[in-house]
Formats: sequence, C-alpha cells, structure tokens
Amino acid sequence: MMTMSRRKRPEKPCSNNMTYLSLYNSGKEILENAGIDEAALDARLLLEYVCGTDRNTLLAHPEREVSEDEAALYNRLIEKRAMRIPLQHITGIQSFMGLDFKVSPDVLIPRADTEVLVEEVMRELHDGMRLLDMCTGSGCILISLLKYSNDCSGTGTDISEAALKLAEENARSIIPEKLESIRFEQGDIFEALKDDEKYDIIVCNPPYIESLVVDSLQPEVKEHDPRIALTDFGDGLSFYRRIIPGAKKFLNGGGRLYFEIGYDQGDAVSRLMQENDYMNIEVIKDYGGNDRVVYGIKRSI
Repeated sequence: MMTMSRRKRPEKPCSNNMTYLSLYNSGKEILENAGIDEAALDARLLLEYVCGTDRNTLLAHPEREVSEDEAALYNRLIEKRAMRIPLQHITGIQSFMGLDFKVSPDVLIPRADTEVLVEEVMRELHDGMRLLDMCTGSGCILISLLKYSNDCSGTGTDISEAALKLAEENARSIIPEKLESIRFEQGDIFEALKDDEKYDIIVCNPPYIESLVVDSLQPEVKEHDPRIALTDFGDGLSFYRRIIPGAKKFLNGGGRLYFEIGYDQGDAVSRLMQENDYMNIEVIKDYGGNDRVVYGIKRSI
C-alpha cells in the first residue's frame, strides 16, 4: 500500500463546512466518471496526501472539517488524476518493498510485479555479495536489495542521465548509511562497466513490451511512463538477447542472472539462457499466476 508524506495543514478555515467524507465522495465520483479503475482508492490516497491523514481517518472521523485550502488543493489534484496523470506523478512517491521511492516522468513507476523479482534475488543474497542492476531507473531494485542485506555493494546502470539522478536521490534518502556501497553509472547495457568488473548477482528489469502492444496500454502507462523504459521498439526480447551472453563476462563463476519478464516470455528467455550455457534455469510466477522472473546460473568452469 502506498504511503504518503505528511503535508502541513493549511490554516485557512473552511467556511462552507465541507467534511472529509463529502470531499472524498466528490473526488471519487469525478474519478469514476473519468473511468479510473481504482477511483475509490485514488480519491482516498489523494485526500490523505492533502490533509496529512491516514487510512483510518475516513472511517473514524468522516465528519472532520477540511479547510478551503485543503479542498481547493484536493480538487486540483483530482482534476489531474481525472486527466489520467498517474497518481504517483501527482504525489511524487511510490511505495516499493515497504520503502518510499521518489518517482518522476523520467523513470518507470515501480510495480508490485517487480517485488517478485527482488524477493527471488533475496533468497540467494548473502553477506558481502556484489550486485549489478541494469536498467536501474529509479533504483528501486538495487536500493531495496542493499537496504535489506548486510555488507553488500552494488552498481546501478542506465542510459538515462535523468533517471540516474533520481536513483541517486533515492539512495541518499533511503540508504544514507550505505552510500559508500552503491554507485550509479550511465551507459547502454555493458558500456557503463569496466572490463574487469565482477559481480555475484546481475539483475535486470529491461524494457520488454513489444512495440505493437504499447499503444494498447492504459493512458497512465503509454502517455506518462518513459517509452524507452517500456519497450525495445521491437519484439520485446532484444535486451535479453544482448544481456544474456554479455553478462557471463561480468559474472563470477556460479553467479546468478535474474530477469523480470512479460507474462508470455518465459519460454523464449529460458531458451536464450539455455543456448548460452546457463544452468539451473527456472521460471517463477507472480502472485497472479503469470510468468514473471527467469534466472539462471553461470557455470563455474
């Protein structure tokens, strides 16, 4: 569940006795009429963001009066959401692995599906390991892994300078005590790395949506997520074709390569790993029963 940073309550009193519940109902109705799938949830989250309240307020204090400033701000944000601007771009925050990450139109908004990828990596993550997160975006994968591990270090790479700046902000905010253990480098796939770098785990959530499918996605995705973070402008498999053979140079013997994949890409990505001599290849399903993660191990010899 998304958590919101608290805003200072405006001082200007409300002259029309607008209540918390009535303002919520008004916002929910507007979002429902705009075709927002989770209108009730988004209306509540925006109200909590504006008023600095929590999820219990709607049930426990529905008659709480709101100020004119709060009501005006809430209505402006509801209008933005009704225009299909993502909730996370309005608040600037997305919860991922229990941590609050800053987001912007420069990065893919972290999804709950990607938590499955992080959880799978954590099963094999041991103290002192070195991690490489390719296509790092907001840094949510690498920062989460370092947050929940001991004495590990990691590198995040991305082609986008703006994305890397945001990832660095997230690192400073979420793992300030581990900044010496993380670095971010700009470049296309392996161009950001030195030839002699070695890692125990490489993880990647690449652009994997087939180009022909992008225009069928929800407006929040196709119009507001960066296109280069969604698709490879081809069949959705080009990043796997490049990374799978190239990763062996940067993996220690016995090192693991993890990918997030589309629901219909399990067989194709597994086959690419088999063709490149990875072993113990597995496809992991998400909580919806769809293929979501593929990983394999580099042979020691």
